[in-house]
Amino acid sequence: MHTLQRRSLIQLGLATIAAAAHATASGASEPSGKTVRVGAGADRENKTRSVGLSATTYKVLTADSQGALFVLEQSNHKPGGPPRHLHHAQDELFYALEGEYIVEVGADRFRLKPGDSVLGPRGIPHAWAFASGAPGRLLISFAPAGQMEAFFAERDRRVKPGTYSSGESGAAFLHAYGMELIGPPLVVN
Repeated sequence: MHTLQRRSLIQLGLATIAAAAHATASGASEPSGKTVRVGAGADRENKTRSVGLSATTYKVLTADSQGALFVLEQSNHKPGGPPRHLHHAQDELFYALEGEYIVEVGADRFRLKPGDSVLGPRGIPHAWAFASGAPGRLLISFAPAGQMEAFFAERDRRVKPGTYSSGESGAAFLHAYGMELIGPPLVVN
């Protein structure tokens, strides 16, 4: 693994621990101590979420980690992905479970195959796209969780597939959840 990626993964783990400690120290309720198991293909809330190119299953809810982490799995059946954007307060970790993905972070572009991961640090523009013909699955983690769970819930509730990523209303929608729309989605050949 590239030294920068390894260092970033370690930093993400430390950031998650620090965020959990901060949440507890700042008066947040103590963790319940309850272990949460979510089976393969299952959703933490037993919901079905499908928008545009993918279906989403939640694996770790914001409340499960006292705000330190939100984890979801994207199952893709068509090439493509979200537009270039950045998060002001979250690091985003991409871990390919199945299929191939292209992830662009700043000026760096990576092709992820199963078992590969890359960290998109907060404040750095990034985008990803599913890039293979067979179905794919990508595990995405946000640390700290911030408003990401609320963003996905609201997107699923009121936005037509793909519209959160285009036009002025798309930029305003992302901005309301601590993100900035930077540019179009990656082109997958």
